[in-house]
Amino acid sequence: MSTALSCEAPSPTPEVSLPPIDSPGRPLLLRTAREVADDLAADAVDRDHAGKPPVDEAGRLRDAGLPAALTPPGRGRGTDWRTGCAVIQEVAAADSAVGELLARHYVHGWDVRFYGSADRAPAPERTAVHGGPLWAGAVHASTADPVGAGPELTLTPTGAAYLLHGTRAVDTAVTVADQFLVDAVCTVTGDVLLVRVPADRPGVSVEPATDRLGQRVAGAGTVAFDGVPVDAPQVIGVRPPDEEATPPFTALAPSALRLALAHVGLGILHGALAEARDLSRNTPHHRTHHPAALPPAEDPDLLLAFGELASATHTATAVVERATDTLAAALAPGAVLDGDQPADIAALVATAESVTTRAALQLTARVLELADTPGLDRHWRNARTLTAHRSPAHLLRGIGDHYLNTAYRH
Repeated sequence: MSTALSCEAPSPTPEVSLPPIDSPGRPLLLRTAREVADDLAADAVDRDHAGKPPVDEAGRLRDAGLPAALTPPGRGRGTDWRTGCAVIQEVAAADSAVGELLARHYVHGWDVRFYGSADRAPAPERTAVHGGPLWAGAVHASTADPVGAGPELTLTPTGAAYLLHGTRAVDTAVTVADQFLVDAVCTVTGDVLLVRVPADRPGVSVEPATDRLGQRVAGAGTVAFDGVPVDAPQVIGVRPPDEEATPPFTALAPSALRLALAHVGLGILHGALAEARDLSRNTPHHRTHHPAALPPAEDPDLLLAFGELASATHTATAVVERATDTLAAALAPGAVLDGDQPADIAALVATAESVTTRAALQLTARVLELADTPGLDRHWRNARTLTAHRSPAHLLRGIGDHYLNTAYRH
């Protein structure tokens, strides 16, 4: 095997980056996100009903420059964690499917840094900024490998390159992505390598998912690789075989994805509540009221309902923001992590997920009783689809394990 294709890689090291939050580009980026959100909100119901692949939506994001902006921060490029999550939440409040697409794109950029060595990470990051490619794919945690099952994706060495075979389910942008990021097993060494594959490579084919309950325009589907050549520069790094062998910085990868998706859930909360509020303000009589009922602004039952829902939203926001600040500190330039911090952060992220999931499912169901308007049901369907992959019981067991045993198992 060529030396360039060695499966040995040094521990991932964050590139020296710009100071977070204080970047002069933050207000402009947030303003751009609000403009994109306003544009998406205008036809969100119609696009959800059509359920087409997100070709138009991806075009709007590219025109606004969001895929290029949402990359890890570096010298003169990228976006810090707090700002990136704020952009995701803003877009998700208008259309959570597009918010999820953007969230996964942003986290894939961080995956390059989590799993890649310091000398390998900058190149794809610079490409992401200058070319503005949209990233999709799926990187599995080591604990996600099913016992006794063969790998979904394999890499077979062929001199100075690999051939990639297999299929992988992808949650977003399967038909519109420019780059796929996946992990695959080397058939010679058994190591799991993280690789990036241009979507237009020969042998890459995609199959979009149809008839989804929610997140209909996120672009979920399956990507198949039939002998796709993978050159040495496309190999990002090695995925550690287990949690014990995982460096602290790399161990942050699962938490980053889960927290970014929690911001999508938070966007659903804010978007559904604001839409129900506006509908209630503009409706002379609520559908469950008799004709002599008080106007919405004076109805004590309606005020109580919105008070409960607003309180739940504020609570979820506070918990998610605390987790966001904690992870942002761990991702900051010069941060030194010890072996316990990734588990502490994972438990905090799980708490944010748990609170946000419960609030999103309850609120999106409750607003259907407060306003009888076609399309309002999309918020519940989106929340249900977004949160279905991690049950509240699983999250709470992980939180309890950390509290009792100072450990966290994904």
